[in-house]
This record gives sequence, structure tokens and C-alpha cells, in this order.
Amino acid sequence: MARHAGPSSGVPDPSEGAASSDTVASFDGAASSEAGSVRLTARVFGVVQGVGFRYRTMGKAEELGLTGEVKNLADGSVGLVAEGPQWKINELRTWLNSERTPGRVERVEDSISAAEGNFRSFRAR
Repeated sequence: MARHAGPSSGVPDPSEGAASSDTVASFDGAASSEAGSVRLTARVFGVVQGVGFRYRTMGKAEELGLTGEVKNLADGSVGLVAEGPQWKINELRTWLNSERTPGRVERVEDSISAAEGNFRSFRAR
């Protein structure tokens, strides 16, 4: 069952260091702050709060060596920004859309853009 739903707008809030983008699914090779690095901005909908989703997502991102953050949003969804090599970001996207995530993911809206290099580690907020 495919749960990817395409682009999201403004997740997390751009005023908190994240960028929104209209680019979806693939990265066209535009320049990034670190050679080969891209930024995934995603919003995850479903039963994803109060089920360990943020901490398992942080663990997966750390396992992949990504930087960024994941946080609960007021509407019950979870916002995510992750940066790293394209292939590692693709692994995280695959995991987000898999049955291995905690809770019940109904859909994932995401976009890929050039990495900005704003993060030093990955954290759950």
C-alpha cells in the first residue's frame, strides 16, 4: 500500500530553520550546501502521536547518519526535516512509507530540495 501523497507546504515552520519546496519525489541535482546532500521535508498523517513515532524516526535517521529534526504538530501530524546523501534520504522515505513505522501512517506528504546545512545532529522535539 503506497502511502506517499506528494508535496506538503511549510512543514516544519520555515521560521524554525526549515525550507518548504515544491519539488517532489526526485532531486534534479541542483547545488547543495554539502556535495550530494539533499533535504527531505515531510509531514506524516495518521495515528503518529503518542506511539513512539518521533523517537523511532530519530533512531532511524541517526542509524542512517542524517541530520535534522522531527516534531509533533498541533493538528496531530508529525513534521520532519532530514538532510544527508540522496540515497540515505531515499531509505528514510521508504521507511516512513513502510509498515515498520510505529502507529498507523495514513499518508506522507514530502518534498526534496537542496540541503541547507542548518543541523549538526538529528533531534526529536
